[in-house]
Amino acid sequence: MSARPRLSVFRSVKHMYAQLIDDTKGITLVSASTLSEDVQKELGNGDHTRTDESKVVGAVLARRALEKGIKKVSFDRGGYLYHGRVRALADAARKGGLEF
Repeated sequence: MSARPRLSVFRSVKHMYAQLIDDTKGITLVSASTLSEDVQKELGNGDHTRTDESKVVGAVLARRALEKGIKKVSFDRGGYLYHGRVRALADAARKGGLEF
């Protein structure tokens, strides 16, 4: 595994996706999205914004990464501005224990 996997972010109009990629091997190590069961369970059926969904995706991704022993990552915002949903995901991942 590379020293720092890349945390890649993709956002569509409805959903948010994040994955940790080992670029030396070309494989995805960990992923989370608004379509994941864990994220859906945490969100519930209540009233929430897309920013809230992004926070949960970041927290779930961080939890899964720490379970695999990954702490340090490099952040790839995918050309999106570091604002809104992208920032919410990054802040939640940092709060969850990831360093970038």
